[in-house]
Amino acid sequence: MERQDQNRKDNQTSNRGFASMDQDRQREIASQGGKAAHESGNAHEFDSEEAREAGRKGGQAAHASGNAHEFDSEEAREAGKKGGQASQGGSGNSNKSDSDETGKKGGSGSRSSS
Repeated sequence: MERQDQNRKDNQTSNRGFASMDQDRQREIASQGGKAAHESGNAHEFDSEEAREAGRKGGQAAHASGNAHEFDSEEAREAGKKGGQASQGGSGNSNKSDSDETGKKGGSGSRSSS
C-alpha cells in the first residue's frame, strides 16, 4: 500500500479514466455519446435564443479570463462579410465590386469625393 501511495505522488497522474486518455480518444468517446443521445431523443437541442445566450456567456467568460480572440481590422472585415453573406442565403455578391471597394477603409468605391 505504501508503495502505491509513493508511486501516485511521484507521477501525480493516474493511467485510468477519461482524463488520462489522449484528446483524440476523448473526442471520439464524446462524439459517440452525443450521437447516442440524439438517437434516443435525450439530447438538448438549442433554439436560436438559447444558442445566442450561450454564445454571449461564453464570450463574456473568455474576455474576463483573457482568452478571447482579439480581431484585427482585416479579420473583422472578413467575419462581417461572411456574416452578411450567410444572412442573405449566401447570395450576397450581387454588387460584389461595389461592396468590396466601399467596405475597405479608405476605399473610394462609387462614391465621389469633393
